[in-house]
Amino acid sequence: MDYKQLVADTLAPSLTDVLSAEDIYQKIERPKDTSKGDYAFPAFTLAKAMKKAPQQIAADLVAQIDTSHFEKVEVAGPYLNFFLDKSVFSADILGQVMSDGADYGQNEDGNGGNVPIDMSSPNIAKPISMGHLRSTVIGNSIAEILKKNGYTPIKDNHLGDWGTQFGKLIVVYLKWGNEEDVKKDPITNLVKYYVKFHQEDKEHPELDDQAREWFKKLEDGDEEAHHLWSWFRDESLKAFNAIYDKLGVKFDTYNGEAFYNDKMQAVIDDLKAKGLLKESQGAQVVDLSKYDLNPALILKSDGASLYITRDIATAVYRENTYHPAMNLYVVGSEQMYYFQQLKAVLTEMGLPSAKNLHHIPFGLITVDGKKLSTRSGRIILLDVVLDDSIEMAKKQIAAKNPDLPNKDEVAKQVGVGAIIFGDLKNERMNSIDFNLEDQLKFEGETGPYVQYAHARAESILRKAGDVTLLESDAKISDPEAWETLKVLADFPDTVKLALKEFEPSDVAKYAIRLAKAFNKYYAHSKILADDSEKTARLTLVKSVSTVLKEALRLLGVEAPDEM
Repeated sequence: MDYKQLVADTLAPSLTDVLSAEDIYQKIERPKDTSKGDYAFPAFTLAKAMKKAPQQIAADLVAQIDTSHFEKVEVAGPYLNFFLDKSVFSADILGQVMSDGADYGQNEDGNGGNVPIDMSSPNIAKPISMGHLRSTVIGNSIAEILKKNGYTPIKDNHLGDWGTQFGKLIVVYLKWGNEEDVKKDPITNLVKYYVKFHQEDKEHPELDDQAREWFKKLEDGDEEAHHLWSWFRDESLKAFNAIYDKLGVKFDTYNGEAFYNDKMQAVIDDLKAKGLLKESQGAQVVDLSKYDLNPALILKSDGASLYITRDIATAVYRENTYHPAMNLYVVGSEQMYYFQQLKAVLTEMGLPSAKNLHHIPFGLITVDGKKLSTRSGRIILLDVVLDDSIEMAKKQIAAKNPDLPNKDEVAKQVGVGAIIFGDLKNERMNSIDFNLEDQLKFEGETGPYVQYAHARAESILRKAGDVTLLESDAKISDPEAWETLKVLADFPDTVKLALKEFEPSDVAKYAIRLAKAFNKYYAHSKILADDSEKTARLTLVKSVSTVLKEALRLLGVEAPDEM
């Protein structure tokens, strides 16, 4: 039941002369202080229209409305406070969770529409560093949230597998590299070569010319250049996939920049045919002045393409292949202006999905306040951080629960989960200064804290033994359970809000709120006491376990049953 709608429907007959049904619904609030009710209507918003004091309006309303669906309705100054019937509410919410199970909160708003998500997108021959974490886990979570809202996400790892950096790598490999080192440890050595190039070209600028020559050879199909490029790409993907497996992230496609090489000319021809390409100082641009944007540079004066040329080809390919309901790009906030230009160009081209192209920006991840950079050699490898986190989790488990079965598997779930949750609990536009020890704490707003609340719920159910839980009529009068029940009821709305805002932190904050409410309930109530409400209380515990596990799943975090 939509209890906010129940309050609105109760008020509507008395307010039809001054407010529409929708306006009444929008004005209803949720008091932060539960002693002031579960919903509140602010009568002061009607004072001008009704020419009465707000307190009098509230008093008149409480005398007129049907209060039989509520535990009580009280006037508190200019507010009308509604207290829900706890027994009816608990039976309703717990019945829904028990009936739906992991599908609780699922809706079909998306009607199965395809949504390509451009995410992660590391550069070939460079390591996946902590700098890649955010795009990967934010994109993965949004994919799960999309699915929960009835869409079909298509996770596209748009690899950086083309560009002048490959000319640089080929130059430095042929000058200072050797095949044995690359085969032994491809990513580490290729990064050393890349850093070395940028150290050497300060004194030897001719290296940049050589790099451009080798990239031109690659573009022209030179056999040696293509062999080295393909080798660098294959070795990199092996290393990438080992990390993605650890994170539990899978992709639907790895179409990188190189995939779109033969698709750019059609885009350029289309832009010309539509009269959108204009010459500017020898280069080809699209005028975007009507969008208050600078011209989009499509082709350089030497005829070379740019990132945007390839991204236009990518968007056209996705349009023709997926007919997307939305087109999402999970890319750092420093690219916001670029995506405004891309969307404007696609709109000018008449691409149907352009209006639903969304750049999903996010803030930086720093370590000790410093930005990470491959070029400067300041890299913190994501694989190393994940392994360190798993090892720290193992030590905590050894200290707290040395007899735990499947210790290594649980340590991986906790260690990896801590990294993912530690990122996603932050609003994505906020920058994060990473601290591994803080993220692995079992207290506070952390992944392990939420995982432990789920494990505690499962532990209670194991202690209860063979009990048939209630799928209907699970009435709980215990006031200590009230906050937990209300948070459970918020999950479907949280799922919708997280998609509307493209904000996984809505789900992470929800999980923290539910874990806190449940832990408080556990501390103050004898759940296993043998009385008439024992089965209903255990049904509440099972519902909490189900919803915590599902919330964590939407974030890409596993929920062990024992910790």
